[in-house]
Amino acid sequence: MLWNSLNQTVELGWDFYVPVILFVGLIAMAVPVWAAIGSAAIVMLIMSGDLPLSLVGESLFTGIDAFALTAVPLFILTGDVLVRTGLSRKFLDVAEALTCFAKGGFGSATVLVCGMFAAISGSDAAGAAAVGRMTINRLVESGYPRPYACALVAAGACTGILIPPSIAYIIIGLVLGISASTLFLAALIPGLAILVSILITNIIMNRLYAYEGGGVMTMGEWLAKLGKALKSGWYAFIVPGIIFYGIFSGRLTPTEAGATAVVVTIIMGFVLRTLTLADFPSMLVSSAKVNGVILPIIAFSAPLAEALAIMGVPQGFVTSVTSLTDDPYLLILLMIGILIAAGCVMETTPNIVILAPILKPLADNIGMNEIQFCIMMITALGVGFITPPLGLNLFVVSGITGESILKIAARAVPFVLTMLIVVILIAYVPAVSTTLLPEIYQ
Repeated sequence: MLWNSLNQTVELGWDFYVPVILFVGLIAMAVPVWAAIGSAAIVMLIMSGDLPLSLVGESLFTGIDAFALTAVPLFILTGDVLVRTGLSRKFLDVAEALTCFAKGGFGSATVLVCGMFAAISGSDAAGAAAVGRMTINRLVESGYPRPYACALVAAGACTGILIPPSIAYIIIGLVLGISASTLFLAALIPGLAILVSILITNIIMNRLYAYEGGGVMTMGEWLAKLGKALKSGWYAFIVPGIIFYGIFSGRLTPTEAGATAVVVTIIMGFVLRTLTLADFPSMLVSSAKVNGVILPIIAFSAPLAEALAIMGVPQGFVTSVTSLTDDPYLLILLMIGILIAAGCVMETTPNIVILAPILKPLADNIGMNEIQFCIMMITALGVGFITPPLGLNLFVVSGITGESILKIAARAVPFVLTMLIVVILIAYVPAVSTTLLPEIYQ
């Protein structure tokens, strides 16, 4: 019904259907997403004749000609250096000391270190790989079934795009013309809410299935262990401290904070003698590979977005949806459903650059705050990282452990459900994402 209404509103023709079919077909054949988007955009422009094909090159350049995007490779490189220098293990030591007294302590420590890593790298896949290598075997030794241990890491790593600084918020800010620093501030409470929901879920699962016991210790023993961990690893928190203080105090832009974090982390690696010049080529290549996946998608999405806008698809979508119902609660549920479904089959970056310009007018139409919309969108897409068939974190932890993706996905269901509760809370309660913002955004 919605598709028929959209077709009548925009009068879609073969210049729309052929590129869509081409895009879906290329994705099904495992063609890189940027190539699929670029091919669809070029075919759409040729068939519609709305824009000269000669403008594609200009659109590709202007799509990534943004100072804010410089922060993306910087945060990716910071996360890579963090792992190479061994500072990520200091996070784990402190997280383990914080939770060692509780039942399910090491599982909770794993989730916390995922959040700590997220506060530096801004990437979920990097967090899943780094934390998974450190913790999954120890989780199994602690009594967790291997599929559940993998699901726990995959869920915790979802905070990579939800806890600021996040690459996803930089991209959606660029697409919609919103300050990344503002989005980082707005995302702080929702990101921590997702982290807490995963912690609570793990505690409940431990209560139900007795995966892991907890050490019995006095307050003095716990404080002594925590003090020892902080004494040996306090310097690891200098990097996230610089990022958070710099961005949230307004003294540094996200790009400047990323650059400062890279330099400080490298200096610390040299001082600790855990980093050498010989490590740089492999670090730079590794970071470039990740960055090389993100930026082409953004570049090739620019001409596609222009073609869709000229064809009136975003406006037609709003008209079609509101012709079916004008109930804002139902429309919000529809947007959440679309985002979760999209997150299940495609990565965050293409989802942002394709869906944000289409769904944003609908959010505006029902009076949703633009900041709230961005937070809801990224959080809903984050659920897709642990949802088949293309849950990226599932593939990452499966790749490093050899565990079946379907078994991991089955154990991830409780985490998906609790994350959905937070998504709904963000969508219907504006204060969750606007409380920390200046009054102008509330």
